[in-house]
Amino acid sequence: MDQLNNFPDRYKGQVAIITGGADGLGKAIASRLGAEGASIALFDRNTVLLEKTAQELTAQNIPVRTYTIDISQEDQVKTAVEQTIADFGKIDVVVHSAGVVGPTSTNITSYETADFEKVLAINLFGSFLMTKYVVAHMAERQYGRILLIASIAGKEGNPGMVGYSVSKAGVIGLVKAIAKEYATAGITVNGLAPAVIRTAMNADTAPEQLAYMTAKIPMGRLGETSEVAAMASFIVSPENSFSTGFIYDISGGRATY
Repeated sequence: MDQLNNFPDRYKGQVAIITGGADGLGKAIASRLGAEGASIALFDRNTVLLEKTAQELTAQNIPVRTYTIDISQEDQVKTAVEQTIADFGKIDVVVHSAGVVGPTSTNITSYETADFEKVLAINLFGSFLMTKYVVAHMAERQYGRILLIASIAGKEGNPGMVGYSVSKAGVIGLVKAIAKEYATAGITVNGLAPAVIRTAMNADTAPEQLAYMTAKIPMGRLGETSEVAAMASFIVSPENSFSTGFIYDISGGRATY
């Protein structure tokens, strides 16, 4: 899965913000877009891991800068986006992959309200903030590609994961609404709905929850971050110019609609 082909000049001269870029899907997507010519702005709240990832990308001759932020905090998002524009001169692409799972195998009656609020703050409010503060800049330039990472849980709902399921359903609604607002501005806004992908984020997922979700995948396995990166690289590319407001599937056959 790690030998998927790159297209070296696909993003030549472009600048991409990748949130959650220190690890997991974000890191894989940043590496892929960087290998295809993009300069990378990595957003994450884990400073230590962020710098480690930046060093790895730099070793691959990928231009990269890091920004330590909590994407649920509006002032931090606004400042980081403004600083990215100041540092790179523009923003062409945003892939928003920062997120948390929250409690799993937890019935709604046992799901703490504070946990529900936290998951929505990061997954949904963070998606709103990132989109809000980059789309105006893109509209001025009449070009932009925004990809929000949703989830199959947002389409179907995963029992025992009400916070995560609701937050990702909200992300899907956000994609569809904002895509229509900017459909004539040279900007595409799309979503990607993975099933379970092999990442550190799933390390704390209860084994029975993970088994339940994997059992629903017809291919019978977890997805790989390199597969998600390959699809994301197409979705936010210049050639994907007539697709907006769409939720792409990467679920091993779980979703076929």
